[in-house]
Amino acid sequence: MFYAGIDIGSISAKAALIKDGELIATEVIRSGYNSGKSSVLLFERLLERAGVCKEDVKKIVSTGYGRNSVLFADKSITEITCHAKGACFLDPSIRSVIDIGGQDSKAILMDSSGNVKNFAMNDKCAAGTGRFLEVMARAMELDLDSFGDLSMKADNPAMISSVCTVFAESEVISLVSRGEKRRNIIAGIHEAIASRVSAMAKRVGVTSPVMMTGGVAHNSGVVKAFVKRLQTPVIVSEYAQLTGAVGAAIIASNLSI
Repeated sequence: MFYAGIDIGSISAKAALIKDGELIATEVIRSGYNSGKSSVLLFERLLERAGVCKEDVKKIVSTGYGRNSVLFADKSITEITCHAKGACFLDPSIRSVIDIGGQDSKAILMDSSGNVKNFAMNDKCAAGTGRFLEVMARAMELDLDSFGDLSMKADNPAMISSVCTVFAESEVISLVSRGEKRRNIIAGIHEAIASRVSAMAKRVGVTSPVMMTGGVAHNSGVVKAFVKRLQTPVIVSEYAQLTGAVGAAIIASNLSI
C-alpha cells in the first residue's frame, strides 16, 4: 500500500508518496488562493506522476500552514513534527533542523528516531523567512533565483542592521542608491537572515549534524551564511523543499501500525 503526505505552505504546496519505506513520487505546485482546491489538484498530480489510483493510498497526513484545508486527509500534524520525521528519513544522522518557510522559520532539535526534543519558531515577523527574501528581491529589481549565485561572488557583504522587513527594505534601497554592489547587498541580506535564525537555533540547542529544509535551502548564499554563523556544516537534501511532505507520509505509514 501507498502512503501520502500533503504539505500546504503559504507559498507552495508539496506532496510525497511512499511505499515500503521508499520515496516513490513527489509533486510541487503553488498554493494559490484556495488551499483546499490546491490540495486536491496536488494530490491528483502526485497520483498521476506515480501511476497510482487513489484507492491504493491507505493513509494521508496533511501538514503546513494550510493543513486543515486538506479535507481528504486522515490526520493533520504540525510541520514541526513532520520536518523532524522527514529529515530523519532523508538522513538518519541528522539531529537538528533549520527550516525557512514562506511565512516563518523554525529551529528543531530531535533524537535519533526523528522525535522532537525542543524547537523554536518565528511566526510573528517576516524577517528570516522566504517572504523577507521576496521583498528584498523586489526592492532590488532582481529575480530571486539569482540571489544565491550573486551572493557567492560578494567581496564585502553589506551590513543590514534592521531585523524588521520594512526597515531592512529601506536599508537595501538606500544601499542601492549609494551604488553598493548588488552582490554585496545580497550577501548582507543572507547574513541578516542567518544571524536572526541562528540566534533562535542556538537557544534551542541545535547540534551537528544540521539539515536545512524548505525552498530557501536551495539558495547557496543563505546556506553559506548559516555555515559561518553556526560554525558547522549544513546539509541540504535534494528534497529540501519536500521535507515536511515526506515526514507527513512517514507518519501516515505509521498510522496503520
